[in-house]
Amino acid sequence: MNATLALILNVLLSAFGLGTVLWFFWRAVKRSDAPVKFSLKVGLSILFVLFCLWLARLMGPFGPFLIVFMAIVMSVAWTPHIAAFLFNPLTNLFDGGREPPERKPYYSIAMAKQKQGHPVEAIVELRAQLAKFPNDFEGVLLLAGVLAVDMNDLPGAEITLNHFCDSPHAPVRQVVAALTQLADWHLKLAQDVDAARAALQQIVTRFPDTEFSLRAEQRLAHLGGTEKILLAAQDRQAVELPEGVKNIGLLESTEFLQPKEMAPGQVAAVYVKHLEQYPHDAEVREKLAVLYAKDFQRLDMATLELAQLINEPNHAPKQVVHWLNLLANFQIELGADMATVRATLEKIAARFPDLPQAEIVRRRLALLDSEFKGRQTTASVKLGVYEQNIGLKHGRPGGAGA
Repeated sequence: MNATLALILNVLLSAFGLGTVLWFFWRAVKRSDAPVKFSLKVGLSILFVLFCLWLARLMGPFGPFLIVFMAIVMSVAWTPHIAAFLFNPLTNLFDGGREPPERKPYYSIAMAKQKQGHPVEAIVELRAQLAKFPNDFEGVLLLAGVLAVDMNDLPGAEITLNHFCDSPHAPVRQVVAALTQLADWHLKLAQDVDAARAALQQIVTRFPDTEFSLRAEQRLAHLGGTEKILLAAQDRQAVELPEGVKNIGLLESTEFLQPKEMAPGQVAAVYVKHLEQYPHDAEVREKLAVLYAKDFQRLDMATLELAQLINEPNHAPKQVVHWLNLLANFQIELGADMATVRATLEKIAARFPDLPQAEIVRRRLALLDSEFKGRQTTASVKLGVYEQNIGLKHGRPGGAGA
């Protein structure tokens, strides 16, 4: 029984040793620059060793000298391979080893051609690189830029970007960047507000309820002002100026000459009308909230506007923190109780515990008593010529004044 176990153990050890040798041989052949030559060298080395051992056995006392000669020959033949096997893991940390370099496009030649004023040659080079890497966003954007800016071919640039955006493998952020850049070119190069609006609308349509659509909607909301500026720059008509005031130095007062500002009620009405068309315009909605709080002393209406911004998804955390702090300031100034203010500020620490603003608001909460006493006014606020029930927001009940 013991002899049987010993035989099995010897067979297993021999198989393991043979497998180890074969594995090292296979790995060495795979990593070799010339696998056929390396395999031939291994075969010849094995035959040489076997021949030397057989000959040493026949030579009797002179056999050891032949073994030494065989060892010298084998060391000369295999030392480079052994050294490479031992030290390659260390040298690979510095030179990258045998890993092939990452395949990537090179646009330096095309960019140099563009800077030298040879856009056609730059386009040829860019198309050659994109033929190898058709989905590379950098190359697509460079090609579209040369077409739009250098060749004055905005339709060609639009076709290039739309072809990239229509690819099912195009990353969302790159598609948004391409459409945004296209909108900028329509405004800057062609003064075409409608085309810019169409490019931005693609973002809203393709990626609804995302941070990208929210930003696009906010840009869409302000394209009207951009259009007026562009039209004014193109259509410069002569303006008849009224005759100036005579003997202005002799007048007792010149207050009547000062331009009259719009009344707060008129400004609020403009903001409300704008938000009916562009409900996601955060800038105008914040201005409307400030107007309600500062000019009309209406905390309820300011709270409605700020709450819509705070609860709207996809806004940046810093913006939400800003609106929560603004709401807390209005609550202190317009007479809300301390529990309401504290609840507003605690939302910052609860929603964004990892932001630096969370630690700032914790310190503010610790000093809230002194801040509350210093900023809260006890005197009743007089609304002057404005009615308490402003009636500027259609469909919303007017709350009681602060």
